[in-house]
Amino acid sequence: MKDPTTLTPDPPSPPPGFSLFPTLNPPQKTLTFHKISTLLITFLAYAAFHASRKPPSIVKSLLGPDPNPSNPTSTSGGWPPFNSAQGAHRLGELDLAFLSSYAIGMYFSGHLGDRIDLRVFLTIGMIGSAVFTLLFGLGFWLDVHLLAYFVMVQICCGVFQSIGWPCVVAVMGNWFGKSKRGLIMGVWNSHTSVGNIVGSIVASSVLGFGWGWAFVLPAILILIVAVIVFLFLVVNPETIGLELPQDDDEEEQGVETGTEGMSLVNLRKVESEEGGDDELLAESCSDGVSSGAIGFLEAWRLPGVAPFAFCLFFSKLVAYTFLYWLPFYIRHTAVAGVHLSHKTAGILSTVFDIGGVIGGILAGYISDLIEARAVTSIVFLTLSVPALIFYRLYGSISMFSNVFLMFLSGLLVNGPYALITTAVAADLGTQSSIKGNSRALATVSAIIDGTGSVGAALGPLLAGYISTRGWNSVFFMLILSLSIAGLLLIRVVRTEIKRKLNEGKWLRFSAIAH
Repeated sequence: MKDPTTLTPDPPSPPPGFSLFPTLNPPQKTLTFHKISTLLITFLAYAAFHASRKPPSIVKSLLGPDPNPSNPTSTSGGWPPFNSAQGAHRLGELDLAFLSSYAIGMYFSGHLGDRIDLRVFLTIGMIGSAVFTLLFGLGFWLDVHLLAYFVMVQICCGVFQSIGWPCVVAVMGNWFGKSKRGLIMGVWNSHTSVGNIVGSIVASSVLGFGWGWAFVLPAILILIVAVIVFLFLVVNPETIGLELPQDDDEEEQGVETGTEGMSLVNLRKVESEEGGDDELLAESCSDGVSSGAIGFLEAWRLPGVAPFAFCLFFSKLVAYTFLYWLPFYIRHTAVAGVHLSHKTAGILSTVFDIGGVIGGILAGYISDLIEARAVTSIVFLTLSVPALIFYRLYGSISMFSNVFLMFLSGLLVNGPYALITTAVAADLGTQSSIKGNSRALATVSAIIDGTGSVGAALGPLLAGYISTRGWNSVFFMLILSLSIAGLLLIRVVRTEIKRKLNEGKWLRFSAIAH
């Protein structure tokens, strides 16, 4: 076993809940118990983050102009300044305000996490997110119609939301080895879709009482989970005197980065001829352990970082466009000749996220089975293109076709997105060049997630502007983005197939590789 003191000279103390409930301490509770509890707590934490992100998308159709103003039974006149002819543009700008601050915050949150107890840091992010989610909802009761107010609230909320992902991924990396990581991370990463589902249902169910309530309830939810995180989340096994088994420990070298464990966003070394890239850090690493930071450009040159970073850019562009605009699209598109209500459109949009849960788990399982993350990702991305075409063309024919094609689209779109942000991310530290280098891992984490978050910010903004020209244009943008994401992985896929052939696997694919 590695000596924890060489990695964390000042480890954090156990969570307060362990003093309140002494039976939680070892040996009363085993390593397996604490692994499961860590998985559940981090799952709840990030699901709560995503639940608090859903209200803006749910209330879009209420804030914006009525899709069918000639309908005499329509009672919604929108909410200034979002109900004008340019209302969709203003709503897109709100998404940009949140997601751009989220993307920028992502570049800094990983480095701050190196210096702050991740449990405390995550709690701060959750409380801040709750406060600004609540402030958005208060605009309803305070009768706020100033665009700058909502923009500033979204910017501040995005900053606090950016704390969540680096923290939960780092904690998971401290507890789980590489074995079956794709499946474990695929199941765990369903927190994104589960949070979206919960947020959609909770927000949609209270729209009848006023759109402000759609923000209040998710804010209360994330506050409750923040208390659980602060009291019971254990950042690292060593914090409570536990050690990972030897096999996990060996796998975690280069992934685990000490008690503060910053981020795990690592890509597998895929080409032996790119060994020169591995030498970038060789001089700064001694015996595989180093705490020195690497340059931003050097991190970009690490094998696989650039293609997966830009692939995530386009994948998140598509995923977040659905996240923020799908309820609005359903409300503005007649299904079987009928325009659905705000509440029904919001609840129906959860079908996409249900598909996302299955897609994330399926992608993780398949990638473990064939031991190839890029191949799995490109297959999902390729199949998602016809799925979106069919959803646009035939989704409005009947409720059945709408639900089925929306589910299929969610499965295929969210599969590679979930895989890249979890299993692929958690593989990168196995490169010999950055083993034990927490600063290097934090930098690569910022590049992967930050680049993806820029795409997430751009997608909803473009959708807001393009939607005024027709939804066919929006779907063309989404299909083009998925196609580019797949093309970016072709070289990595080719390398994965060659490596498997050299290992005596995938012999039936030899014709493709050669």
